[in-house]
Amino acid sequence: MITMMQTAERLRQGLTTPDKLIESALAAIKNSAYVFIDVLEQRAFNDAKASTRRWRQGAPLSPFDGIPYAVKDLLDVVGSRTTAGSITRIDAPMAVEDAEVIAALAALGMIPLGKTNLTEFAYSGLGLNPHFGTPTCDVAVSESRVPGGSSSGSAIAVQRGIVTCAIGTDTAGSIRIPAAFNGLVGYKASTSRYSMKGLHPLAITLDSLGPFAHTVADCVALDTAMRGFKDVAIEAANLSSLRFVVDDGVMSDPALQPVVQHNLVSMMERLRAAGAQVERRPVLAVARTRELIAREGWLGAIEAWRLLGAIVEGPQGHQMDRRVRHRLRTAKEVDPASEARIRHLRTELMAAMERELDGAILVMPTVKHVAPPMAPLSNDDELFASVNLETLSLTMIGSLLDMPGVAIPSGKDSIGLATSTLFSTTQGRDDQLLSACLAIETRLCD
Repeated sequence: MITMMQTAERLRQGLTTPDKLIESALAAIKNSAYVFIDVLEQRAFNDAKASTRRWRQGAPLSPFDGIPYAVKDLLDVVGSRTTAGSITRIDAPMAVEDAEVIAALAALGMIPLGKTNLTEFAYSGLGLNPHFGTPTCDVAVSESRVPGGSSSGSAIAVQRGIVTCAIGTDTAGSIRIPAAFNGLVGYKASTSRYSMKGLHPLAITLDSLGPFAHTVADCVALDTAMRGFKDVAIEAANLSSLRFVVDDGVMSDPALQPVVQHNLVSMMERLRAAGAQVERRPVLAVARTRELIAREGWLGAIEAWRLLGAIVEGPQGHQMDRRVRHRLRTAKEVDPASEARIRHLRTELMAAMERELDGAILVMPTVKHVAPPMAPLSNDDELFASVNLETLSLTMIGSLLDMPGVAIPSGKDSIGLATSTLFSTTQGRDDQLLSACLAIETRLCD
């Protein structure tokens, strides 16, 4: 697959034009069902025409001028509805201004191709959507696999090569999980890294944004663009200066598939051989966070109920995905005192994680398993609920503690399904994490 940075170089050399990029992307959409909820065809054509003219005049707005990308349908884009993947919002008013991160990309000439599909209201880690269909990857397997959620369409748009990069959101794993299932790089930022203006929220304490791409370098470039910068400033760290802590507690989890464990261990052995410091030990803050979530409940569920409860119990509630509706209703029963305990312990655990890692990078599997078959999950609500929670169980840790994380492909299983390793740092250390992941990518690609 061609990358975003390769596309930028092709534009610079005059080997392609924004017009051609848009034509190719729109053609690819026709062969990819359920990936987009809304294709912004006229805006894309108009933007590409203007971008092509700038390149011919030698005055592009940035190195990324004219590159198309996909946008999860939780972010406002002028002239489209933000459905949040729900037919309860099918008549929502058209957006009159772009979300701030979309406006930042527009100022650099990047072109939003369309609004991508997602789990209804972004409330599942598996990516199924009964209203708009469920997009799937094009890996040749005997039965369709779930795309991961909730940012299913954004991940599949990149996996299928419709676009080189896409924007997703992540509240409990919604970037990292689809990245893991589809062999992509996915970066979930700290919650304060980007402006959240123009985003349909789910859980305001935990909601974050980030990119999907085929490479860390592309994610770094899109991250830079989303913050309004023309040029990429983050550079690869010296691998020998990096320290990694592989959490032994998670690696000993009996639910961890052997191939996921094996591929992570192999990846870290290669990094150790290249000079990185790799330590495997239990991380107490990880174990305590998992215990807190199991005992008190999920903070994201509490905030989601506060936002969506009126829809769930209102006249439109029967229109919702029954699985999403049921999961939201369970949050209604959470003891209000639990929220206070969660918030108090969250602050304590964030400080504890900072002390335990002491500048090191936390390493875990992104998900314990490869993408599961879709049909059984579509037909069995109890199975769906249990697999969904298992799928989210590791990424929820970083979400609760506001840890930026990068999911990087670690290999494949015997039938070609992707596995993934998650690299995380503590709150606000995004530049350090991205710099380290650039170094990891450089070494693994040698």
